[in-house]
Amino acid sequence: MLASTAGDTDIPLLEETIGTNFARIVERFGEREALVEAAADGDAAAARRWTFRELDDDVDGLARGLLAAGVEAGERIGIWSPNCAEWTILQYATAKIGAILVNVNPAYRTHELVFVVKQNGMRTLVVAPSDKNSDYVGMAREALADCPALRELVFLPKPVRAADGAFEPGIPASPGESTWEALAARADEVPPSSVAQRAATLALGDPINIQYTSGTTGFPKGATLTHRNILNNGFAIGELLGYTEADRVVIPVPFYHCFGMVIGNLNAFSHGCATILPGRGFSPAATLKAVQDFGGTSLYGVPTMFIAELALPDFADYRLDTLRTGVMAGSLCPIEVMKRVISDMHMEDVAICYGMTETSPVSTMTRHGDSLAQRTETVGRTMPHLESKIIGAAGDTLERGQIGELCTRGYAVMAGYWDQPDKTAEAIDADGWMHTGDLARMDEDGYVIIEGRIKDMVIRGGENIYPREIEEFLYQHPSIQDVQVIGVPDQKYGEELMACIILKPGAEPLDADAIAEFCRGRLAHYKVPRYVDLRASFPMTVSGKVRKVEMREEAIARLGLHA
Repeated sequence: MLASTAGDTDIPLLEETIGTNFARIVERFGEREALVEAAADGDAAAARRWTFRELDDDVDGLARGLLAAGVEAGERIGIWSPNCAEWTILQYATAKIGAILVNVNPAYRTHELVFVVKQNGMRTLVVAPSDKNSDYVGMAREALADCPALRELVFLPKPVRAADGAFEPGIPASPGESTWEALAARADEVPPSSVAQRAATLALGDPINIQYTSGTTGFPKGATLTHRNILNNGFAIGELLGYTEADRVVIPVPFYHCFGMVIGNLNAFSHGCATILPGRGFSPAATLKAVQDFGGTSLYGVPTMFIAELALPDFADYRLDTLRTGVMAGSLCPIEVMKRVISDMHMEDVAICYGMTETSPVSTMTRHGDSLAQRTETVGRTMPHLESKIIGAAGDTLERGQIGELCTRGYAVMAGYWDQPDKTAEAIDADGWMHTGDLARMDEDGYVIIEGRIKDMVIRGGENIYPREIEEFLYQHPSIQDVQVIGVPDQKYGEELMACIILKPGAEPLDADAIAEFCRGRLAHYKVPRYVDLRASFPMTVSGKVRKVEMREEAIARLGLHA
């Protein structure tokens, strides 16, 4: 049987824009809670809250402010900020008036910011207040001076704390600068009907979002996504999770990435669910407190987030019995972690989602009732209205069980990389297949097993080694909390394996001999890591993926190897 499947079509595609969909939801669930943002100091009573009606009022007000500022359909509006309620409001306001929201990675520094602003011709940049990690304001001002197309910076207010009593307004404006409050106040300059008039001119295939991929080489590429792409992907995920208006979704993953804004906001709001923001950045304690304080029924995260939550010394003190489901994405979940998420966090229906920014993002997903093995060894089956296949080096579709490149096709495939038709053609072939760059195989039931990135595969002495297999084995070691396996250069074998390990609290240190002893008789000799690197953490992208390329570069420098 060929390694090719098509998703079912029982879930209908939504043939409407994001703004039209949101209007329908507000009409149905206007008085239900839509958005909760926890206070920065964790005081539940100080949280900011919106019903769907209140949120829609704020979205419309900001949309009118943008229209008053002269924003046209198709113009690029950037947001450079960690998670906050204003992020959500801007996401829906830009969608209503057809402006293209550009997600700017909060980890960027001036050089990267200027590149992104220039690459898409950004008109306006909404900027977070500076904090201990990033001088957003200072770097944004440098970009304003260096980017002629950038007309205006809009500064967000500072986070609320219970002791403050209210939000602190944005910084005073200078020429070319404004504040969130001032932009929203411009709503009075245009009639309320102006938003509906603009919305009537929009089409499902219009670009509405640009997300820059965190490529490991060269400058990032701007994946351009449409209303049809991201609204339908979010909606389909919620359908498979069984979401209803009674669900309350806790979102500690970043809005800058598809995980937060599509699997999070668009998924939840298209079903009338409430969204709960535990904080501006990820904190395991704040995340579990948000579940407890605000009755979360669904929790999101990459596996490392769940590992950190389960490792909290006071984990057992949190009340998590309102949880029933959630989403893990970014990488496969170790089986022991999945067991604890299901039993100790009450997430019996937790789903694994797989995809990439260029596919809006989810192309395969586990389903309700899937086994523990299917939720830890696979990334599920093809999503509704999409197709998947595994191809060989010559582009032929392989047999099930064979390892090749995973490709996906359907409504979720991006419109292309912004202003880079050559890069688009490299990623999407003439038949519309998106080439993911991931090595995978498909089992007899159509479930997809990811073996790793094509570029992450290690070739040692002519043997192809897939790090995922070794990582899964090493997770069984009683002292290992988390592990990533990488390849490093070797003069004799071409490459050798290094196990980068985070130990459990209080565990005795491990070295290469200890790992070799653990592997003896259980792994083929060429799969046993030669090197061990004990670490406190792994370098991560903002979306929660481990940066193996960075770890490899660090290892080469530390060991004095030559790439």
